[in-house]
Amino acid sequence: MKKIQMNNASNRNGATLFAPRGSNEHERRLVELCNVPIQEALDALKATLQGLSKEAADQRLDEFGPNELTHFRRLGFWADMFHRFRSPLVIQLLVIALVSAVIGELKSTVIVGAMILLSVGLSYILDRRSSQAVENLGKRVQSRTFVLREGVESEVRISEVVPGDIVLLQAGSTVPADLRLISAKDFFVGESALTGESMPVEKTVMNGGSPATSALNLPNACFFGTSVTSGTARGLVINTGVHTLFGAISERLAEKREETNFDRGVRSFTWLMIRFMVVMVCAVFFIVGMTKGNWLEALLFGLSIAVGLTPEMLPMIVTVNLAKGALTMAKRKVIVKRLASIQNFGAIDILCTDKTGTLTQDRVVLEQHVDILGHPSEEVLDYAYLNSHFQTGLRNLIDRAVLEHADLDTRQCQLVDELPFDFQRRRMSVVVAYEGDHVLICKGAVEEIYACCNRYQIDEEVYPLVDMIRGELFEEVEKLNRDGFRVLGIAYREFPCEKTTFSVQDESQLILLGYIAFFDPPKTTSNEALELLSKAGVKVKVLTGDNGLVTEKVCRDVGLGVDRMITGAELARLSPEEFSQTVQNANVFVKLSPAQKEEIVRDLRRKGHVVGFIGDGINDAPSLKAADVGISVDSAVDVAKEAADIVLLEKSLLVLEEGIREGRRVFANIVKYIRMGASSNFGNMFSVVGASYLLPFLPMQPVQILTNNLLYDFSQTGIPTDTMDEELIARPLKWNIGNIKRFMIFIGPISSIFDYATFALMWFFFHCSAFLDPATTVAQKDGLARLFQTGWFVESLLTQTLIIHIIRTRRIPFFGSRASFHLTMTTLIIMAVGAWLPYSPFANDLGMVPLPGVFWAWIALFLSTYAVLTHWVKTWFFKRYGGD
Repeated sequence: MKKIQMNNASNRNGATLFAPRGSNEHERRLVELCNVPIQEALDALKATLQGLSKEAADQRLDEFGPNELTHFRRLGFWADMFHRFRSPLVIQLLVIALVSAVIGELKSTVIVGAMILLSVGLSYILDRRSSQAVENLGKRVQSRTFVLREGVESEVRISEVVPGDIVLLQAGSTVPADLRLISAKDFFVGESALTGESMPVEKTVMNGGSPATSALNLPNACFFGTSVTSGTARGLVINTGVHTLFGAISERLAEKREETNFDRGVRSFTWLMIRFMVVMVCAVFFIVGMTKGNWLEALLFGLSIAVGLTPEMLPMIVTVNLAKGALTMAKRKVIVKRLASIQNFGAIDILCTDKTGTLTQDRVVLEQHVDILGHPSEEVLDYAYLNSHFQTGLRNLIDRAVLEHADLDTRQCQLVDELPFDFQRRRMSVVVAYEGDHVLICKGAVEEIYACCNRYQIDEEVYPLVDMIRGELFEEVEKLNRDGFRVLGIAYREFPCEKTTFSVQDESQLILLGYIAFFDPPKTTSNEALELLSKAGVKVKVLTGDNGLVTEKVCRDVGLGVDRMITGAELARLSPEEFSQTVQNANVFVKLSPAQKEEIVRDLRRKGHVVGFIGDGINDAPSLKAADVGISVDSAVDVAKEAADIVLLEKSLLVLEEGIREGRRVFANIVKYIRMGASSNFGNMFSVVGASYLLPFLPMQPVQILTNNLLYDFSQTGIPTDTMDEELIARPLKWNIGNIKRFMIFIGPISSIFDYATFALMWFFFHCSAFLDPATTVAQKDGLARLFQTGWFVESLLTQTLIIHIIRTRRIPFFGSRASFHLTMTTLIIMAVGAWLPYSPFANDLGMVPLPGVFWAWIALFLSTYAVLTHWVKTWFFKRYGGD
């Protein structure tokens, strides 16, 4: 053996090019430049191996535009308006406004137009304002890449990469453009995002000899959106943005995206209300037409009823709630990349997480460097240092801890070759030239290192590693594991200096030298976070590639009870049924492969759970995509951040728990509006149908119905700012349209009771029954009808507005729970406006007359009784059917 002695440092264009048929111009250009010598490709792009100058890069950025895909672009004003006006709710209002204008009811047209502007306008303004703020915050987590600019490595945003750039790639990088490789070492790329092929593809500098007929067949080309799984490389950027293969696909599919659980819930409610509206409007139209004999009046009244039943504020309420939630979460160090994921965030009932960086501090410290007998060994430290120092791949926490532990002079050594880390081998090697020999130094998981060794070393002596003593050698490792240390093996092998090229096959017949042991301290906040998540109804499952002993020690330190722990090998032997049952019951999974993590997430989702997955590594990307909510961190590799829906600026379960609660607040506020609108509209329509049949005149004029609805819409604009009772967000919240229907059926008719009480009050107490007296003049009849309609207008508006405060909480309203200041003020103002209108200068235009003073005493009685009865039924309903 050649012992390496280390000393402490004193201070710590003209070719005919081939182009495939059936491809676009930019793909043909990619194929052409990958089939010519590298220098010709550089000349064609006016680039050099030292990279572009800053001025040239800026000029090309202006020429070619940002390196972004179509779906990243924000819609322009007119495109945005068109998208918003395509909503079935808005289309319905537009049709009503148009019909009203055609038949000459300009007041109705104006009021319905005001509703459209209120819904669409507020939605647009607040959405743009919030989206801009979230976008600015999101730039903090924008993926970056390394490029050569004038020979100097520079880190830039992926959006700033331009054709002609020289990019530097390593394990964990996202390929930032379509490019040609100019150098590569053990370079494998995952192209599943583009081709669907799950296995990584090896890429080389050579073009394979014969011209490729498709860009995807080029062995020396890498494509935007794919990810590096292992190795290192340099590439010449050829196409960026929408000119890439991925960009061409995104252009065609820009309008298509998978419908989320949140989208399905909103759509289901919207069509529920539209179907209900169609039935009710048709019924009212025929009842009024047949009983009153005026079919034009019946049409206008029916259209007004349609407006009253339309939840036109839903787009605004949803958008503002989601955008407000995203901003609030950003203040709590949670960046939302996709707004709709907020609802799923609040619905999480199982959180799958690795232990490193979430349960622990994401900071490892090298505590021990020992030989196979457990004795301290400087030689083990030297070899570990060389391995970490000379490796050129993704430098992880282990490497940083080794380099921080020692400061050694490496000038006597020179890197010859490297075998980068990958998740199948779970080890990596460097080959170092020292005193005439080439020494391969291998570092990795103990079991994988053992598999490569046939000898071991104690002091200066080397012995054969026979099967009989392998078990004994594990004892020291298990002892370290039980003490909570993460252990890696160190092994080496010497080769003659004539050998300069190495492969994975050379990681054999190694000499086992010893171990390095690291300690990953638990986070002080982990205990509190796990307790809060448990109280919030979120079960935590630990999914890790680490071994069971270390994981069990960490779980014990942070107060996470290990119900059942299972290894990846044990999972692999289970049948599908046993696998599913085990995934449900176990809460700690160790020694998992990336594919097993993904399958666990998918199986939990198949069982009806809403699953969040938090990860930051290359091997976490498939699981992040498979989860309902993929959660990554600002310090994660590019692939993980791109796959995630949520990015944490601080890798902490405590931050995550706060984000989950904010997601529930957002969802609960949206459901508030849905319950209010559904129950209120349902009750009002019972009243309209009955009154339309029983009364000799319309129970409320069309302009009054529209005004009533417009004022009610204004009163709801404060819902996104409302406070939330803690018990409402104490557990996961999910869409349950069936529960909303039941709530509508039970709560809605209560308002009808008081509507009919108001009808009786106006008919008998205020003598509107005189309308049927033959002696009553036409003018008097008109006055009696207006008195009746004004009375119901006021009662309807006040009860509808009051219901906001009853439904918004399960507690006793006003006393047990108070609305936000904004919501309180909007409801008070609208109630005051409703009471003022009969006495206002607008009364005559709205068909209203002043109400007698005693009317307000009756209304006060009705409102107080209504509040008590609704609260009682609401309390009974939630006890019987629950809150989902």
